[in-house]
Amino acid sequence: MAADPSQAPSHRPLRGRTVLATHNPGKLIEMRDLLAPYGVAVVSAAELQLPEPDEVGASFAENARLKARAATEGARLPAVADDSGLVVTALDGAPGIRSARWAGPDRNFGRAMERIETLLQKAGALAAAQRRAHFISALCVAWPDGHLEEFEGRVDGTLIWPPRGRHGFGYDPMFLPDGYARTFGEMSGDEKQALPPNGSGLSHRARAFLQLAQACLERK
Repeated sequence: MAADPSQAPSHRPLRGRTVLATHNPGKLIEMRDLLAPYGVAVVSAAELQLPEPDEVGASFAENARLKARAATEGARLPAVADDSGLVVTALDGAPGIRSARWAGPDRNFGRAMERIETLLQKAGALAAAQRRAHFISALCVAWPDGHLEEFEGRVDGTLIWPPRGRHGFGYDPMFLPDGYARTFGEMSGDEKQALPPNGSGLSHRARAFLQLAQACLERK
């Protein structure tokens, strides 16, 4: 039976000035680069001095929704929020939604990576097959009238030690994506983030953003 066009999801276009609901400089750079071709004028929650809401959700999607709603209510503008993290199979999914918190208030991801490696060693996870992990990115776009659009991307890989590379941020230097010989920390922003036709949209955030772009954005 043919699909009924009237039942297709209705998406809202994202235009004009938009808040990026983040205080993370690395995430801000990545999201600004992704939005640039679509003519969306971006200001960050940090630049607007909006407070960071407590991330009390039980999933990446719930936390992205909390951040997007807080930003759109605070700025009275559309807001884009990302909640992302590293999910390690041998650690029962940790650090997961607590990925940023493992780095502490000073965002020391070097220390967080050492913590993960220590736990993997204690678990006997030495072979590559025992060190499987994936990154998740949940994106939420919120408007002041309460409308929401939500998307999710994932990239699978293996955790290596010692970390390699100085690019990216967070856990990138210890994450080796499937099918590649270099970690995210060794890849340029274009290699990780560039969308088709110029790139493969490799990263979890790029994969979620590609869905958002197809639904809500128009290339300028």
